[in-house]
Amino acid sequence: MFLRNLTRNKVGFVGTLMILGFIFLAFIMPYFVPAPHKADITKIYERPSREHLLGTDSQGKDIWAQIVHGGRDIVVMAFLTGMIATFIGVSLGSLSAVIGGPLDSFLTTLADVWLTIPRFPLLAVLAGLITLNNIITLALILAVLSWAGLYRAIRAQVFSIKERDYIEAATALGLGLRHIIFSEILPNMMAYIAINFTLAMTAAIYAQVGLVFLGLVPLTRNWGVMINLAWTQGAIFFRDSIYFIMAPVVAIALFQLSIVWMSRSLEEIFNPRLRAGR
Repeated sequence: MFLRNLTRNKVGFVGTLMILGFIFLAFIMPYFVPAPHKADITKIYERPSREHLLGTDSQGKDIWAQIVHGGRDIVVMAFLTGMIATFIGVSLGSLSAVIGGPLDSFLTTLADVWLTIPRFPLLAVLAGLITLNNIITLALILAVLSWAGLYRAIRAQVFSIKERDYIEAATALGLGLRHIIFSEILPNMMAYIAINFTLAMTAAIYAQVGLVFLGLVPLTRNWGVMINLAWTQGAIFFRDSIYFIMAPVVAIALFQLSIVWMSRSLEEIFNPRLRAGR
């Protein structure tokens, strides 16, 4: 049943396969492709060949090997940020709408203030104050900076759902706040939550790549670092460096596209109305 719903939306299914491909690339392929540690100045900006599938960079290092070994941080950070941001937004949004009163007023005001703060400049300032050399730390900060928008969206959805008859019946029966939120409200919002989870992932990728490109976080091996090196080493001035510049850009774009497409299948799985309409 799950696989049938997953494959029902062709675009979403292609996106899911692409996500699995990126996971394979990031976690399995590094065991088969040697890390590009050694530079070779005799092979600078070589074109794609059997020996170097995507050519070489400004130091003669294999670009394909850099793509393979640079995907893990991006994938893990995006997933962690999406999970944490979604958990915070869904938890606070649900509690705010169900409980109401002073708690709702406080959280809504806090979210309004939070949304007025430019996120990326604040992130850049935090990067100068905090050493962001840990994926978990970076994911946590990105999630904390992203919760307000999701909170408002979830709060509005819960306000709409809690007026329905079955929620009022559960309240009248005294089933408790935990049962109402986790058994009655959230299951009817899973499609919406899944979509927002994927949006949080894509935003996190852009933020991390932006920080790395600007040199605001320690340079580890990932696609953002490849873009940074291509810029700082003047690769844009060399015609033969097109593969060095475009390889990480295309990898990031395809990963983002696969996440967006995968959200279509997730919506198909969690939204019975879409399944019934086909």
